[in-house]
Amino acid sequence: MSASAKKTYRPETRLVQSGTLRSPFGETSEALYLTQGYVYDSAAQAEARFKGEDPGYQYSRFANPTVDMFERRMAAFEGAEAARATASGMAAVTLSLLGHVVEDFLPRFGVASTLVDGCNLAAWREAVRPNTKTFFLETPTNPALEVIDIAAVAKIAHDAGATLVVDNVFATPLFQSPLALGADCVVYSATKHIDGQGRCLGGIILASQKFIMEKIHVLLRQTGPSMSPFNAWVLLKGLETLAVRVRRQTDSAATLAVAIAGHPKVSRLIYPGRPDHPQAAIAQKQMRGGSTLVAFEVKGGKRGAFRFQDALKLVRISNNLGDAKSLITHPATTTHQRLTPAQRSELGISDGLLRVSVGIEDPDDIVEDVLSALEAV
Repeated sequence: MSASAKKTYRPETRLVQSGTLRSPFGETSEALYLTQGYVYDSAAQAEARFKGEDPGYQYSRFANPTVDMFERRMAAFEGAEAARATASGMAAVTLSLLGHVVEDFLPRFGVASTLVDGCNLAAWREAVRPNTKTFFLETPTNPALEVIDIAAVAKIAHDAGATLVVDNVFATPLFQSPLALGADCVVYSATKHIDGQGRCLGGIILASQKFIMEKIHVLLRQTGPSMSPFNAWVLLKGLETLAVRVRRQTDSAATLAVAIAGHPKVSRLIYPGRPDHPQAAIAQKQMRGGSTLVAFEVKGGKRGAFRFQDALKLVRISNNLGDAKSLITHPATTTHQRLTPAQRSELGISDGLLRVSVGIEDPDDIVEDVLSALEAV
């Protein structure tokens, strides 16, 4: 509905007509877009989308067509310029209060933070301050698939009187158990492998009963980011096939790693299940399997990476992971493009680095697609 129509029609009409987006199918009712991510036509389009130069959707945590319609209709009804939907009313209250304090999130609450090289245990020790409360790490890391020693970091945290929170999304609960290794809390984006079929968003926090009651329960109650029952139902169904999917994806990822190892167009290969991984010993100690993801660097920098992505036929360009469909991401121009070149370099993100989330398709088809696309580099 146009801006003039918003001013012309009465509220009851706007409640029925405003904000509707129709697909090429021309449906009468608003479509339900159960999708987490979106596919791009080319590597250049993905880069432009993340820069804000190309209109469209990136990830349903940021925006989703169905949610967008609800937001547009509410804005038209309210007479507002814009709207943003949340998981609950309390989440809306919380965000509205926090959204105009200061520029960066943690300093809004007087919370200081220190970034460290997660694989460097000395860096963890040196970063400890008298007021340090929490350590946070992700392992394997995104997107360079570094493996951090959970037990060693947990000891440093506990010696400092702090807790350790581990993001275990890349390993999944099938292949890594941070709580058993000394972590105090484990978090997952259930959006990834737990759903695993690109349908909905979700998250989960796991810890002791004491930790949940003292640190999470009241905050959840008072800020309101509650999961919808529908999403919980979708995630329950996803859990039924998690082990089957993740094992298949991991086996196929290992097969892909073998196929491209030593390829003349690949200058670096990173896969936690291989003996040549920089932290292979740690991976063997704390992980029960490799990963569903493979990271590798193609020659030719950004130009080579874009030519490779655009030559793929089966593997699709998207910034999601853990999906039943094979997806590829160029971190330097999408997920990590807001970082400075120096920051990306420190994280091992070169202009030629690519991250493949391997799906459940026939592994031979995945390998053939990747090898064929490498010829375009």
